[in-house]
Amino acid sequence: MGRIHQAYRYALDPTPAQAAALASHCGAARFAFNWGLARVRAALSQREAEKTYQVPEELLTEVPWSLYGLRRAWNTAKDTVAPWWADNSKEAYSSGLDGLARALTNWSAARKGTRAGGPVGFPRFRAKHRATLSCRFTTGTIRLETDRRHVTLPRLGTIKTCESTRKLARHLERGTGRILSATIRAEGGRWFVAFTCQIDRADRAPARPDAVVGVDLGVRALAVLSTGEVIDNPKHHRAALRTLRKLNKRLARRAGPRTPDGSRRQASKRWHKTKIQLAKAHARVAGQRRDGLHQLTTRLAATYGTVVVEDLNVAGMAKNRRLARAIADVGMAEVRRQLTYKSAWRGGRLVVADRWYPSSKTCSGCGAVKAKLALAERTYSCAACGLVLDRDANAARNLAALAARYEHDVAQSCGETRNARGGAVGPGIRAGHAPAKREPLIRGTLPRQRGGSPSLTDTY
Repeated sequence: MGRIHQAYRYALDPTPAQAAALASHCGAARFAFNWGLARVRAALSQREAEKTYQVPEELLTEVPWSLYGLRRAWNTAKDTVAPWWADNSKEAYSSGLDGLARALTNWSAARKGTRAGGPVGFPRFRAKHRATLSCRFTTGTIRLETDRRHVTLPRLGTIKTCESTRKLARHLERGTGRILSATIRAEGGRWFVAFTCQIDRADRAPARPDAVVGVDLGVRALAVLSTGEVIDNPKHHRAALRTLRKLNKRLARRAGPRTPDGSRRQASKRWHKTKIQLAKAHARVAGQRRDGLHQLTTRLAATYGTVVVEDLNVAGMAKNRRLARAIADVGMAEVRRQLTYKSAWRGGRLVVADRWYPSSKTCSGCGAVKAKLALAERTYSCAACGLVLDRDANAARNLAALAARYEHDVAQSCGETRNARGGAVGPGIRAGHAPAKREPLIRGTLPRQRGGSPSLTDTY
């Protein structure tokens, strides 16, 4: 497999003094972010005013746009704007400025059209009670203790963990891993630390390297495999709705930071207490969902050499107000994200079917395609060959059949030697690079192809 970047995340068990220090560092990062943003906005306004006076370009006010410029401006002004800056590690302020530099770069790239994805707005100030508590350390003392129950971070000292750190510790002891950075984060009333590491992973192979499985994701069932296996949807959010409703109503009755007319006020202690309880309830649901998806994707990547999934428009599906909550509770995009890197780690391959491939409308027996198939029709009945099959099982079989057709197209067009395990491979695609986004299908036209059959897909 070679050298990769991998994160190891552990829950912390800090003392009250350590929890206060963690919150102080995250607050320092937020303060530096807001200070830098105010400095950038003031410099931009000054430049606009100077342009109206015909000031030459080379004499305009300099805007601290990069991380280097922001750090230089902060070091000059920190004694005045934050005389208490020495109470926290310098990495806390650098973390906030780094987040601002990344946000400015993303906004600029989005305006120029050089950034993939949707539009990105200009950075906004981070509110004290709404911003996520997070801070990143890249230098200083970052290590795991020998008892594998404690971690040491700059200025924060040694903090106990809620679980053993042996998985990462073994890599560090063997010399196959190196810690690059550590990020602390508060979620649901708990503190976590995530170590970004450089890991040398050994080459591995799935248990059945020649086996192919199609995975059809849905709402009634989390996933239906082409082998006939059905993974039930646990519906964690639906099971917790009663608790969430009760806590939301209780929070609404408390004296929050806003009055009924919209003015600000000091929130009550019971409001803060209920808010923490609500955050813990949401964190529990997210943790249950994350654990189930990790178990599913790990088993698929470790068992099958080729896994085929669909390129689903989850954002578009979530616009259906009747299904939005159920779709969000499944985590379809997370399944594909996890399979992308886990297939590469295990030496397998992930094939992503084209968004416009009619997997549900196509008969897995004879290949006939129906013109229309209502969402309410849960059983597929083929008028050509008489096949009667569950709708999701039929789609999963069609997805599995794509792998064989893809292998044939690759062999005919560019040869098997280009088929890199875990990499993006296909006609016109370089190994190891994700293919470009396809254009949406326009009614009355045929989809644009990269070569091969209409089912040719993006492959990871």
